[in-house]
Amino acid sequence: MPTNDYVAHAPGYVNNEGPKLVTKRFEYADSFTLQRFLATDGYTGLRTALTKRPVDVHNEVRGATLLGRGGAGFPAGIKWGFLPPGKYPYYLVVNGDESEPGTYKDRLLMERDPHQLIEGCLIACYALGLSQCFLYVRGEMALAQERIAQALNEAYEAGYVGRNILGSDFSVDIVLTWGAGAYIVGEETALIESLEGNRGMPRLKPPYFPAAIGLYGQPTIVNNVETLANVGWIMANSAEQYRAYGSETSPGTRMFAISGHVRRPGVYEVQHGVTTFRELIYGDNFCRGIRDGHELKTFIPGGGSAPWFFEEHLDLPLEAGPVGAAGSMLGSGAIVVMDETTDAVKAALRVVQFFARESCGKCTPCREGTRWEEQILERIVAGEGRPSDIDLLLDIADNISPGPYPVAAHHAQGLEAVPFPPKQTTICPLGPSSVAPIASTIRRFRHEYDAKITKRDPIPLRIEVLA
Repeated sequence: MPTNDYVAHAPGYVNNEGPKLVTKRFEYADSFTLQRFLATDGYTGLRTALTKRPVDVHNEVRGATLLGRGGAGFPAGIKWGFLPPGKYPYYLVVNGDESEPGTYKDRLLMERDPHQLIEGCLIACYALGLSQCFLYVRGEMALAQERIAQALNEAYEAGYVGRNILGSDFSVDIVLTWGAGAYIVGEETALIESLEGNRGMPRLKPPYFPAAIGLYGQPTIVNNVETLANVGWIMANSAEQYRAYGSETSPGTRMFAISGHVRRPGVYEVQHGVTTFRELIYGDNFCRGIRDGHELKTFIPGGGSAPWFFEEHLDLPLEAGPVGAAGSMLGSGAIVVMDETTDAVKAALRVVQFFARESCGKCTPCREGTRWEEQILERIVAGEGRPSDIDLLLDIADNISPGPYPVAAHHAQGLEAVPFPPKQTTICPLGPSSVAPIASTIRRFRHEYDAKITKRDPIPLRIEVLA
């Protein structure tokens, strides 16, 4: 029986009105079981796929314009087409290492509906001619690991995974593994390194594009959890019905995790490209406004690595194109809201501290630069900052992610604060992610930095050499 006790059955999820494509089972206390999955049309998409040719299944997903939900927003069907012909074996790797600050939607999908994810994996493997899939889950997500392991055991026993699935000649093995909780293995090549038993560090691209040289040196498709969770629905209902939701360029629904200073934080499934930030933050169907009657100060639209947005951005739709054109990104589907009581400098420090600690150390600008950024911000927050520290912060930022940036001599209102998409002197975007909060706050809240800077710059030491 359905229940409205969402706090007990799906902590963090809010059952807003609107279409439910990937969260429709969250209302059941036993949503993670095979029994409930089958009772709610589970594995119908797999059965439908097995009646079609693999190429037709691939074309159906391509026709749905299913955009990746992990951050890049690249169409999954097109990505699947990057596998070079004849270079077997191919592998599918599922990125369940959800580590972006503010993001927790994939965790709910893995905990509450693991069979939906497994079905998506099976359909992708069938479409691409794969016989092995690796499901990589973040180390701290113990419940997600347990639920997926239980679901895999049920699926193997029932004949949905393994040899000759549902009486066909299609066979697949799905391997569950988990990491040690490193943020960097959310980057696909670092994840592959970790899967191979190495330290999680990103690879250079080129040549290590996963579709060309991936897991064990073989062509590999890496897809996000939410991306694959949509595949079963598409096969069961058709690409045409999927495109009836959302916008023309961003069809379907998408899950967003909203945290921070809102009255009703949580994970919401919304129509992709149609809902705006204002509706999501202030709408009665969603977050219902800022807590305690306060006013919005700023919000991060795409997880900790995204440049910050402000009140003038509220009417942008939740769609990668308009958000990118405005200078930020939807990223991993995490929105962090801050009201006017927030200390912008402390907030920037908090985000920078995360990235400084999560740097894998492979690239010098990131390994050294993020720690320098952290030390300078700590000095400013402690009241030991100097006027030259703002220029120094921006200089370090420019060495990690080349500008232009506002100069300290200006308050920089209206100037380009964070180049987007970011340039980088590092292999992966972790280093540039630390720059986003610094450049965003200096641009908009320079006066808060000035108020904390009370020390004078040291007088340069002059040494005169006598002839």
